[in-house]
Amino acid sequence: MRAIVYTEPGGPDVLQLTERDTPQPGPGEVRVRVAFSGVNPTDWKVRSTAAPAAGWQIPDQDGAGTVDAVGEGVDPVLVGERVWIWEAAHQRPFGTAAEYTVVPARQVVLLGPDPSFELGASLGIPFLTAHRCLTLAESLPDRLGAGSLTGHTVLVQGGAGAVGNAAIQLARWADATVITTVSSPRKAQLAAAAGADHIVDYTQQDVVREIRKIAPKGVDAVVEVAVAQNAATDAEVLAQHGAVAIYAGTPDQSFTAPVRSQMQLNARWQFVMVYSEPARAKDIAVGDVNTAVLDGAIRVGEDVGLPLHVFPLEQTADAHRAVQDGVTGKVLVDCG
Repeated sequence: MRAIVYTEPGGPDVLQLTERDTPQPGPGEVRVRVAFSGVNPTDWKVRSTAAPAAGWQIPDQDGAGTVDAVGEGVDPVLVGERVWIWEAAHQRPFGTAAEYTVVPARQVVLLGPDPSFELGASLGIPFLTAHRCLTLAESLPDRLGAGSLTGHTVLVQGGAGAVGNAAIQLARWADATVITTVSSPRKAQLAAAAGADHIVDYTQQDVVREIRKIAPKGVDAVVEVAVAQNAATDAEVLAQHGAVAIYAGTPDQSFTAPVRSQMQLNARWQFVMVYSEPARAKDIAVGDVNTAVLDGAIRVGEDVGLPLHVFPLEQTADAHRAVQDGVTGKVLVDCG
């Protein structure tokens, strides 16, 4: 099979197209013929900093395709099913940037006949992260569904990013009032297309004042992409029993928060990393995200604020470079 492999950490150029033996699924595993691989920031961060544990690594956690073989203990009825994949490369060498990948059976989710493979490859990390961020507050349920956030307000800091877009789409499905911040008219258009009810341009407007106009009692959840810059704002707009969910940051960043005011709110400030979140929370997220997909509540593309940038398999290095450079939208690799 054709596969992208790297054997040492480094920049995108360490990714090389190679021919490898098609892997065989072991007990409890399935093999997927990959249609599209999804590229996320964690993919390039791991590639650039960590030597592959097995001496080689096929990158990328997310993907979608068709099950074409199963290992011992897996129901053969799965063969031929269209699926989406999560965490393929986590503590395993077989990521999704290849014609085939092998993953534990629990890490493939039935996609059904209608949703596109492009959508399936876009789900994993962004949507599971967004789900976690939207279910941390004590004032909110730990499951998302149609109408589950009725009467609640959420703030998505940076609504034009992949996680921001996922949070907006999931929150709108759950009937929350969604406020988002952006930095340009173009990003405002994308956030509006995703379904945000209110959009604040933080380069032009007083964010706290605008949010308090919309939500006088504050917001129940903040989906936070840049807490080092936004902590003071988050503290001023959070509602009683609300939560700030912090899902991004660099190793050198830190922040401060006003202790007394947050104590009075019984507020929660929590860090979010999908790979290490509690198993129950992840299982719930996978189920809820898939329900949203099957409900037709999640889509990808320009018309829902998530432009797709598709690269052929042999240009996976360029795909990683695009994500590393902060391209707006979702980067996919066509593995067909």
